[in-house]
Amino acid sequence: MNWDNAYKKTTKGVEINVVPTFLANRSEPENSLYIWSYHIRIINHSDQTMTLRQRSWQITDANGHTETVRGEGVVGEQPRLEPGRSFEYTSGTPLSTPSGIMVGSYDLELETGGWIIAEIPAFSLDSPHEGAPLN
Repeated sequence: MNWDNAYKKTTKGVEINVVPTFLANRSEPENSLYIWSYHIRIINHSDQTMTLRQRSWQITDANGHTETVRGEGVVGEQPRLEPGRSFEYTSGTPLSTPSGIMVGSYDLELETGGWIIAEIPAFSLDSPHEGAPLN
């Protein structure tokens, strides 16, 4: 994975990198179906061990329609991140428009007690079916 052009954000020592990819082979523009994958790397730069318990996403299409998605963990896991460690995963989302934007957060429980809410940077979902990137 090339992280050079990733969307990046750090919150309280937790760095989140996102690389979105348009999936032309799974999309059906003639049926208003546009599919993206996104690869995420979470790096714990803090001195505390933490576990990712929940995720929250706001997915907005080009028409301004926003869907909020919340759930436990990511891709069926609740990864434990020791200091200096990272976790990567890939997921995806469909849209009915050729572009959109996603933003969100992770709720991370500290092993010593307490929580960190790590912000996921807003990232653009732009397909080649859009004249120019909107986001």
